[in-house]
Amino acid sequence: MSEAATGSAPVLVDRVDAVARVVLNRPDARNALDAAMKTALVEALADVAADPAVRAVILTGAGEAFCVGQDLGEHATALEAGATAAFATVREHYAPIVHTIASMPKPVIAAVNGTCVGAGLGFALACDLKVWSARAVLATAFTGIGLTCDSGLSATLARSIGEARAKELVLLGTRFTPDEAVAWGLGGQVVAPEDVARTALELAQRLAAGPTVAYAESKRLIIAATQRSLHETLDDEAQAQARCGATADHSGAVAAFLAKQRPTFAGR
Repeated sequence: MSEAATGSAPVLVDRVDAVARVVLNRPDARNALDAAMKTALVEALADVAADPAVRAVILTGAGEAFCVGQDLGEHATALEAGATAAFATVREHYAPIVHTIASMPKPVIAAVNGTCVGAGLGFALACDLKVWSARAVLATAFTGIGLTCDSGLSATLARSIGEARAKELVLLGTRFTPDEAVAWGLGGQVVAPEDVARTALELAQRLAAGPTVAYAESKRLIIAATQRSLHETLDDEAQAQARCGATADHSGAVAAFLAKQRPTFAGR
């Protein structure tokens, strides 16, 4: 969503049928994360995650940037009260934001309309699917100001592109392009800047019309699979398949297949 958002709230939520678009709305600050925006984003994501009428979510930024990470002006002021107070935001805001994106029982698409660095990159990589503007600039950025990863980047980078390249991107802070991101394994599709909003919406609408329960179980299984044994994974898959198999979406899709018709999914 590269077009300007309307409204003065730090985070905007609008809906198109079963799709919710969550828009970071500080375009003049390149969507730098100040306290008001972080609090609003925690609340907005929790709301759309809990809303059964929402079956797919888009996370994007207003203006020419997706998100440039922490608002460093506000951070400098917070440091005057001490590092403990300044970095409480990692647990209070960044961790809940990433956890909600990754665990909500519906697909989340990052529509990366422009510059995406630091925590902004962490938010994007926590999403299930990505649509990258071909002109977006990507970077971890943390070590450039004497910090390390937050927003899940130490996990998402290492899992997606391997430990060696993850170390390069974090330790050197090197900028990289969306084409490089996709080639390395971060996933997503790269489109012209003017096509980011449309492509993300089309993808979200496709997912919103799909088997929501199956999507939720798939997200959960894939995340959990890296943290446990094959035996535990196989057992969990069996239980998840049973839950999916009890849905109207599954029985209806089987009937449609046998009738040589296209299935429709109600999300239950």
